[in-house]
Parts: sequence; C-alpha cells; structure tokens
Amino acid sequence: MRHHNAGRKFDRNTSSRRAMFRNLTANLVLNERIETTDAKAKELRRVAERLITKARRLGEVAYTPFEKLSDTNKARRLATKRLIAAWLPRWGTRMEKGGETKKVDLVEKVLIDLAKRFEGRPGGYTRIIKLGPRRGDNAPMAIIELVTGAAAEGDGAGEGKKAKKKSSKKTEKAAAAAG
Repeated sequence: MRHHNAGRKFDRNTSSRRAMFRNLTANLVLNERIETTDAKAKELRRVAERLITKARRLGEVAYTPFEKLSDTNKARRLATKRLIAAWLPRWGTRMEKGGETKKVDLVEKVLIDLAKRFEGRPGGYTRIIKLGPRRGDNAPMAIIELVTGAAAEGDGAGEGKKAKKKSSKKTEKAAAAAG
C-alpha cells in the first residue's frame, strides 16, 4: 500500500531524481516558463513553491542589501540562502537577443526578485497549463510558469469575461436605441 508516500519516483534513484529536479527548478527560475511532462510539472511545482516560500518568509531581509542587515538578519538570510542553494545550481546561463549569453545568479534571483514579486502572496506562485500529448511517446505535456505578481492578484479570469459580456450587451442596447 502507498499510505503516506507522497511524490513520484519517475523510475529513478534518489540522486538522479534530485538532479533532475535541480535542473528543472533552475530552468524554471531562469526562464520563468518551461515545457515538460505533466507529472514532472506537478512535482516541480512542489519544489519551486517551497523555495519561493522560504525566500518570501524572510520579508524585507531577503532583498535588503547584505551590508545593511543586523547580525541576526544576516544569519537568517545566509541560512535561507544555503537551503535554497541545496536545490539550485548557483549559476545559470540564459541566451539574450543577438546570441549573447547572460550569467544569472539563481539563488539571488529567488531571494531578491521572486521574494519581492510574491511578497503579499501566500502561495500559488506557479501555474500549470496542460498541452496535448507529445508526438513521439504520447506523454501528456504541460507548461509550468511563474505567475506574474500584479496581474494574478488583481484580475480574476472569470471577472474579465463577465465584464466583457455585460459591456457588450450595454453597447448593443445603446446602439439599438440610438439607431
């Protein structure tokens, strides 16, 4: 029986599975959107959201310059940085326009950029969009992406559709009355 056994094994040993998720998480942090299988996306969501939550719980300590912190806050930030670094490679390279490569410090990106972006958000930093099956082996594919901070907080998908429908009915009535 599978009671209390959370997570998927992916037919890999622990070190291979951990390496796979380190690389997937690094690519998600670097590019903020990746395409992978549905099962890997669901497991990656657990890993990525834990890392962002650890950084977010630091509050302002996460993105305040290190020199301006008190000794206690320096220790808190360093401990969190080490926890995040256990799941992320330190550096990632990203292709820029014109074929140039840019070296990005992934741990600092989580601590500074993502912690600040999701500061008021208690969870749900990622979104999984299901795609069709992969051509070669028919595996269900998905896109996992980091949600944008401002757009995800203010707008609901259903509210926008309702507003469009209401406004279109009003414009039709106004056009009929005027015409």
